[in-house]
Amino acid sequence: MSFHMEWRDVPSLTALRAFEAAARVGSFSAAARDLNVTHAAVAQHVRALEAHFDTILMERQGRNMVTTAEGHRLAMALAEAFTLIGAATDDLLEKAAQRPLRIAVTPSFAANWLMPRIGGFWTEHPELDVEIIPGVGLVDLRADRIDVAIRYGRGGWSGVDSMALISAGHVAVAAPGHVPGDAVRDLSQLRGFTWLMDGQTSEERLWVATHGVDPDLERVKTFATAQLSREAARAGLGVAILPAPLVEDEVRAGRLRALFRETDSAVAYHILTRPGIISTPRDAFVRWIRRQAKT
Repeated sequence: MSFHMEWRDVPSLTALRAFEAAARVGSFSAAARDLNVTHAAVAQHVRALEAHFDTILMERQGRNMVTTAEGHRLAMALAEAFTLIGAATDDLLEKAAQRPLRIAVTPSFAANWLMPRIGGFWTEHPELDVEIIPGVGLVDLRADRIDVAIRYGRGGWSGVDSMALISAGHVAVAAPGHVPGDAVRDLSQLRGFTWLMDGQTSEERLWVATHGVDPDLERVKTFATAQLSREAARAGLGVAILPAPLVEDEVRAGRLRALFRETDSAVAYHILTRPGIISTPRDAFVRWIRRQAKT
């Protein structure tokens, strides 16, 4: 048997919640403290309900407010309804907490930055499972049930909460000894070398062009991912142009030489999350990855 509710006949849920709280504790002031609103707000909501139903719902009795017979019936029904709503939301939140965290990242960021560090998150949070979803395309956080996406760019994505994670200015790198000399003052000094670039983005081509290198006049080899162009540079096949966070570990270890760095870049890796969603596991991951970025 189905039931169709005429929502135009239903008063404000905020007012109903305020009345249920006042009826339960027998005081506008105590209800206001429970709801973190003012005494006047609770009283106004109750009076609005009484006007809506054209019925007295609560009366003063000594120092307390008590429900009338009509108010008591409404308060009991609301208490049952809010209990059912609370149970349903708790059940959904519990299921969300039990499923793996779904983290969408670019393949290069996953391989070169996240995976070498993710063990630290598992050590801190052994109770949380993480599903890493690599991909280069944009994702729909809601439709794809993604908890966190790490994306590369200038920001400004609509429909998501976004915060910068790591500045991602470009750096030109090559195997040690591939480029003779000690200092590269500008990219134009590297004209004539083979350039290694990620074929998924045009940021690298734009950057070298602003430093006097026309990619159309140079030998450029493109790869499906930044990780492949990095590995080609390690093998001595040319000069790779990559986001700095993807090669810092290699540079520190001496496996690659940083030839020239971009400064004051507008591009960065960003954390994207769905607005208005409460998720303790997601927030734990976001706090952890931000700490990793700072160190």
